[in-house]
Amino acid sequence: MQKIIISGCCGHMGRVVADICANDPDTEIAAGIDLLAQPMEGFPVFSTPAACHVDADAVVDFSHPAALGPLLEFCIGQKLPAVLATTGYSDEQLDQIGQAAHFIPIFRSANMSLGVNVLMDLVRRAASLLGGDFDVEIEERHHRRKLDAPSGTALMLADAAAAALPYQPDYIYDRHSVRKPRDKQEIGISSLRGGTIVGDHTVVFAGRDEVIEISHRAASREVFAAGAVKAAKFLAGVNAPGLYAMSHLIAGEKGN
Repeated sequence: MQKIIISGCCGHMGRVVADICANDPDTEIAAGIDLLAQPMEGFPVFSTPAACHVDADAVVDFSHPAALGPLLEFCIGQKLPAVLATTGYSDEQLDQIGQAAHFIPIFRSANMSLGVNVLMDLVRRAASLLGGDFDVEIEERHHRRKLDAPSGTALMLADAAAAALPYQPDYIYDRHSVRKPRDKQEIGISSLRGGTIVGDHTVVFAGRDEVIEISHRAASREVFAAGAVKAAKFLAGVNAPGLYAMSHLIAGEKGN
């Protein structure tokens, strides 16, 4: 049985992870870490990583970018693999993650959904076939409380398209202040916030007299939590430090 520490356990996603593990005979929540330190049923909760002294096999993080530094220090000190499912990291924080991956296995993805990662592959293939003649635009929709915009997933999709395009695109997030035609070498990224939308992403390939749209819609946050738990199980079989992603997990499952 794999023992997991949930960072951000008092938040919505942390609670969903706890529920999934409670119904999974192969996992057990060893502890939670959350600044609020609200009592949770079935496991102890600590207000900081440094205060957590329990044995575990991995950490699953659904907290806040501000919690990254102490969490990485804790994981390195305890030699604990980490699943980082938080979004909104700065470039400096991404460098921190890269440095930490020299010491421990780190699984990081801006979106833990298997479907979204299949979407990325489809976008990459479409951009390779259409990108020279089709304009690429991305629209993402999330609930009104989401802090970062555009979403990490939208940027992942833009990067997937950019990797296959025959030119180096510019990412454009705002058109209202500039009155000019769309430049050919752009990827437009639009964000919508409202209600309780879990996460919708659409990539549009707009050509002459035809449009292709590839979309993914999450019906609940459980798909992200379930993916994070899968990632924690994947890290149980990883011995080498390094930065791992959903592509490694998918390849591993295919290998089985």
